[in-house]
Amino acid sequence: MSALDPEVARSLAADLPHDVFVSIVRTFEQDLARLVREMVEAAKVSNEDGYRRAAHGLAGAAGSIGAKRLEALAREAMRYDDVMPPAQRLRDIGAEARAALTELAALSA
Repeated sequence: MSALDPEVARSLAADLPHDVFVSIVRTFEQDLARLVREMVEAAKVSNEDGYRRAAHGLAGAAGSIGAKRLEALAREAMRYDDVMPPAQRLRDIGAEARAALTELAALSA
């Protein structure tokens, strides 16, 4: 399964000037790194509200670029009834984030 929604990714890559698309990808990379770091730090100190806030930001960023699976994982992390331990959820998010970044890099090349 593709890490990016092909329709959204193609639309962004085709409809935007290349430099604007590259700028969006770079901003997403920066936001992704910051938000995952915030989730990790919040999980370390059992700050559930901080963890969910960062997950909420990640879901929005992922959704805007078409990273639907990453968005879904972040939305699961936002849930108060999420039973998956944060360490496992963050491993899954990390793997999906790497896949999305790889596909975005290919589109922006």
